[in-house]
Amino acid sequence: MNLCLRTKLARPNFISSLFRFSTTTPEVIEQNEQVLIDDADDVQAREAEIEKKRNVSRLTPAHYNIMNDRRPYEKPYTSTHLTVKYNRKLYGKYGIASGVNPSICWPTNKEIKERQEFEAVAFPFTIKEMMETAAQKRKEERLKIEQRENEIAAKMEKLAQWKKDLKNKMAKKIAEAEAAKAKKERLVEEVRRHFGFKLDPRDERFQEMLAKREKEQKKAERLAKKEAKEQMMIAKLQQTNAKITDFK
Repeated sequence: MNLCLRTKLARPNFISSLFRFSTTTPEVIEQNEQVLIDDADDVQAREAEIEKKRNVSRLTPAHYNIMNDRRPYEKPYTSTHLTVKYNRKLYGKYGIASGVNPSICWPTNKEIKERQEFEAVAFPFTIKEMMETAAQKRKEERLKIEQRENEIAAKMEKLAQWKKDLKNKMAKKIAEAEAAKAKKERLVEEVRRHFGFKLDPRDERFQEMLAKREKEQKKAERLAKKEAKEQMMIAKLQQTNAKITDFK
């Protein structure tokens, strides 16, 4: 309430003191006091109207209070506003200005018991046990990382040998392909010499003779491998016989 209003409200007592020893009747004094009170009410109503017009945001009273960091509702409008959870949130945000009794923020015995039962199920291990479990887990993770690093290091050491083996394998395949190509060319040349004149390789006679020569060559290679194997077996038998003779 502003200074003007307080002055007007205080004026009846001042006037009463002035007319205490006067001849004015009490009825006149009461009428004057009533006029002053009505004037004060008019001033208060006019100030409320001015304050209402000053709010040009067109927000609802609740939203306007929130924007000005005040409690949204002075009185509860729904059943939600009567719940403990809602009033705790009000006190947590607005403090003493919320008008909520701070004792409501403390849990009840029932809530404490329910929380203890929940924690006993959700967190069955003690802090020490959880710390030991976490330490063991970190140890296992470090061990896995070290094992992986050792595997990578070992493979890096073998990388040079793998490259060498791959290079030899590729060179061998190239050599085999070139040998097969050279063998094919030799067979073609032999077939041409067999006929004694130039013949198209796509000719049926040429293809038949080429297949025949390839068959004969494969047979000769198989015989050569067989003979080589027999020679190796004979050499092993001779070595075995020599060892037995030396032993005797």
